[in-house]
Amino acid sequence: MDGNRPQQSEGFSVSHAKDTPFVSDGLRAFFEYRDLGIKTATGGRFGAHVIRARAGTKAAPQWHSHSLEFQMVYVTRGWVEFEYENVGKVRLEVGSCVHQPPGIRHRELAHSDDLELIEITLPADFETTPED
Repeated sequence: MDGNRPQQSEGFSVSHAKDTPFVSDGLRAFFEYRDLGIKTATGGRFGAHVIRARAGTKAAPQWHSHSLEFQMVYVTRGWVEFEYENVGKVRLEVGSCVHQPPGIRHRELAHSDDLELIEITLPADFETTPED
């Protein structure tokens, strides 16, 4: 196998930025997503993405929750501001990490144009429920 190409074999996975482009067909229209290959390597048990702001777009704050067991976000560039039910506003900047407990109601309020973050979920595919 070519050492520079994405590799996946029985749970082992390597993902290179040059081989796995960002796509805009993810959960939010104002973000682009780069799949890190974890979903395939774990048979869908876990998901991992690099998520970045789409140029010229802004957040569309809407309360929602996710049906999943684990969700973690780690900011690698820029900033993002969320609001969590019973917590309030939380601003994440480079190096910030948040664990969003299962089912917590939240919404994204704003983000910088250069936002980039890593998201890890369990499972890889999960339901999102919009709420009032």
